[in-house]
Amino acid sequence: MRGKTILVTGGAGFIGSNFIHYVLGRYPDCRVVNLDKLTYAGNLDNLRAVETDARYEFVQGDICDKNLVRKIIGRVDGVVHLAAETHVDRSIMDAGAFVMTDFFGSFVLFEACRHAEMDFFIHVSTDEVYGSRTTGFFKESDPLNPSSPYAASKAGADRLAHAYRVTYGLPIIIVRPSNNYGPYQYPEKFIPLFTSNALEDKTLPLYGKGLNVRDWLHVADNCRAIDLIIHRGTPGEVYNIGANEEIPNIEVAERIVALLGKSKSLIRLVSDRPGHDLRYALDCQKIRNLGWKPERDFAGGLEQTVRWYQQNSEWWIKIKERSEEFKNFYHTYYRDRKSS
Repeated sequence: MRGKTILVTGGAGFIGSNFIHYVLGRYPDCRVVNLDKLTYAGNLDNLRAVETDARYEFVQGDICDKNLVRKIIGRVDGVVHLAAETHVDRSIMDAGAFVMTDFFGSFVLFEACRHAEMDFFIHVSTDEVYGSRTTGFFKESDPLNPSSPYAASKAGADRLAHAYRVTYGLPIIIVRPSNNYGPYQYPEKFIPLFTSNALEDKTLPLYGKGLNVRDWLHVADNCRAIDLIIHRGTPGEVYNIGANEEIPNIEVAERIVALLGKSKSLIRLVSDRPGHDLRYALDCQKIRNLGWKPERDFAGGLEQTVRWYQQNSEWWIKIKERSEEFKNFYHTYYRDRKSS
């Protein structure tokens, strides 16, 4: 990426802001354009350290805005497409917003790239497009079987990305990461929600029996993987990105309270959400063949992440206490759920 100008969509979000920090730190002559609508999860506080960097440019706008997207695409060399509605619980409440951003927004980007010279286009998807399985691991060639409206909107965008590669020859590569965690993650998601709630001695609302299994990938390792795929990946291919750190949710919750010296009694089992996948698991041999492997194990990565939220309480308190949007959603979807 040396000497390139990269468009990062959704760059004020969790993975996007971490990726921008990564790129500007690793490539001194790389420029980044951050296109973000600044919806509830977009937070420019994530990027205070680089906002005055001459190599960084922020554009507030919607990926569904065809004219704006075309103007930006015309002056960049590549795209890392991260803009998306991502929270499964919200997709159950309002699927339409996910279809518009995740599917139609991706279409607008693909269309704009069809009329421009582009070195690469990394379409960031999710392991959730495969659905759930009790044993074994999903390979990139396995059929997609999404369970939630969020996963379905991402699966649709995946198939559209493939079609634009086949039909128009766009240099699209699809990546499907497992559950990311790390600093700057909006505190409605599992690890930051449970960490911040525990720090406030509030209950930790755990779905069902807490036996749902996820593979946890530190966001820094995900950024390294995307970087490697830009340089060594093959256009038209799909790459799973996972750490093979499969852990039941109840164990993650127990580790968080233990790291903070809190009581397990804070963990409260609540009624499960509809269509809750039991287990996600990825076969990641394809990207490992490119030379990537995670540098952080979950034990160390989780402790580092919990300490970050502990030491940066002003970051999440500002969101949880001052954001009416967050409070309204939390009270509606988490606090008011019945104990199971």
